[in-house]
Order: sequence, then C-alpha cells, then structure tokens
Amino acid sequence: MEARPHPQQTERLAALHAYEVLDTEPEKDFDDIARLAAAICEVPIAVVNLIDEGRQWFKAETGLGVRETPLDTSLCSHAILEEDFTEIPDTLNDARMADNPLCGGDAGLRFYAGAQLRTDQGLPIGTLCVLDHAPRSLTPLQRDTLRVLARQVMAQLEMRKALRSARLLRREVDHRVKNSLQSLASFVQIQARQARGDETAQALDSVISRIDAVARLHEQLYIEDDGPFVDLATYVGNLESNFRIGAPANVALTFDVEPVRVSSRQAVAIGTLLNEFIANSIKHAFPDGRDGQVRVTIARVRGGNAVTVSCADDGIGLPSGENSVSGGLGMQIARVICAELQSELQIDTSSGGTRLSLVFTPEVPGGA
Repeated sequence: MEARPHPQQTERLAALHAYEVLDTEPEKDFDDIARLAAAICEVPIAVVNLIDEGRQWFKAETGLGVRETPLDTSLCSHAILEEDFTEIPDTLNDARMADNPLCGGDAGLRFYAGAQLRTDQGLPIGTLCVLDHAPRSLTPLQRDTLRVLARQVMAQLEMRKALRSARLLRREVDHRVKNSLQSLASFVQIQARQARGDETAQALDSVISRIDAVARLHEQLYIEDDGPFVDLATYVGNLESNFRIGAPANVALTFDVEPVRVSSRQAVAIGTLLNEFIANSIKHAFPDGRDGQVRVTIARVRGGNAVTVSCADDGIGLPSGENSVSGGLGMQIARVICAELQSELQIDTSSGGTRLSLVFTPEVPGGA
C-alpha cells in the first residue's frame, strides 16, 4: 500500500528543500550515525532517509547499497504520517506493508523501526530507520538511542543550513563594504585633485591610504574567515603590490615581515604607517632621481610577545624644517598611529637616511 501524502505536504517539502541536502555526496558525519544506529539496534540495515515528492533519498545508509527508491515501496513514507517514532515488529502483519514487494520473500524486510527527522516547526522530512530481514523488536534503550541519533541528524542539517545562510550574508556584506569603500576612495581622490594647498592634498592622500588599508584588511578577513585577527605577513604582502606600483624605478622596496597575528585594528594602523613612510620617502628622500632603498622590517622581539616595526630609507634624511620633535604632517600621522598601537615612535637620522621604529604588543594571546 502506497502512503498518502502528508497533511502538510507543501510546507514539509519546502522545509526539506531548504536544507539543500538532496543529491549531495555522502558525508562521514551522517554515515557514522547510520552505522552506529545499526550496531546499537543489532540490525543489518540503517538509513538516514529523506522523503521527497516522488522518491525517498538516502543521505546515508549501511547494508542497503542504493541511494534512493520510489515512494510506492517506501516504508518511511508511512512512518512520517505517525507520531515521532514507528516500530513494526513484523511488516507482513501490518496492513500497510503486507503487499509491499520489499517485505516478501526470504530476503524481505520483515522488521522496521524509524525515528522521525523533524524540523523545529514539527514537520517530518524523513526518518532515521533500522531494518532487519527477520521479525523482532527493540529494547527501550535502543528506541531512545534511535531518537537521540535522529536529533543528531537534524542538528547536522541545521548546522549546515546556518553556515550556508552565514556565507550568503557575508557575501552580501562583502559586496556592500567594497562598494562603499570604493565610493569613499573615489570621493576623496576627487577632493585631493581639487585641493589648493600641499598640506590639504597630503592630508587627503593619507585618508586615501587609510581607506586602502581598510579595504585590503576587509579582503583578507573575508578570505581567511578567521575572526577579527589577521596574519601581518599576509596583510603587508597584500599591500605590497600597491606600494610597488607607486614606487619609481630608482627606488627599491624591500619587505621582511615575520608571520605575526594581530587584531584588525592594529593591522590597519600598521598598514597606514607603512604607506605614510614609503610615500614620504619616495617624495622627499631621493631627489633628482638618485637611487635608493626603502626597507620594511617587522619581527617578533626575542623572548617575548612584542613586535618591532621598522621603516628605513637611505635617502637624504628628513625634509628641511621637519624634525623628530615636531615634524610635518607625515610625522604627526605616524605619532597618531603609534598612539593607536600604544607604543612610542622612535626616529633616527644619525647614520644617513631616516629610520622610524616602534614596538607594540599584538592583541592576541601570545601574539600567535
């Protein structure tokens, strides 16, 4: 006898399809549940069974050897019409199963027990069932275990559904953040081109560098999906291509950055600092096309969690009128960044060129 459709068939099918699990590849988490159900109930067959509109499809099975069968021979399509648990000691003594070709013959399915797979709204989308070729019955412990394992199946499905929703939301947020940052950068660039004073233009350039640092950080956080912390070596590597695009042929850029995990806030501050130093060195340190080098070094302080950031060039030194005490706008920005990192700015011009350094502590336990 073929089972009648569920009274809430439309809602039930919509709930099933929302899990996007039909026709997916086998997964160990579900396979393990099926094997455990068979072992505990001491039967040869166990199935994680989902009832679709015209078929029953098996997310996991042991002892059966197929992934789906038609509904007209489905035992589970009857089980989803009952209460949360169905047990049939002998299928040939049950009017619903007596004429089922799967139940007759020497190899017929004579025993069935299934715990419904129910959504939070109480809609049955399938069963976790066990079967045997001989009549029998389960113990109370086996019935309870089958119910618990059915809830574990649903927990797995709900978790996968939630993760898919989170990924979709992250993609939407990523798209909107990128568009917003691009629009903001374009607006500031227009203002910078229209600026009448050098200091105003320089300030707007610094804003653009901060926007770029945030954009690069957002991209890395989205790709790594590892919370609000990033690897500084990877982050600086992402910024490096922009630095090189802005560097003339006579200025070589060298980066030596150890892998260090820092908070996103610290990463943006360091990215902005590097941009300020490199941009100022290119602009002021190598006049008349003289050759030179700008070197960035980021390393962990031996024996501790602190990290040293060093930016150095071998140019002509600080611009005229700028010193380590007051400094121009570039140095003022560097000091603001040091305040964000809770560190002190050190400037050295004693051996030619300019060297800026600071020491900060990553906002990650152990800096790792």
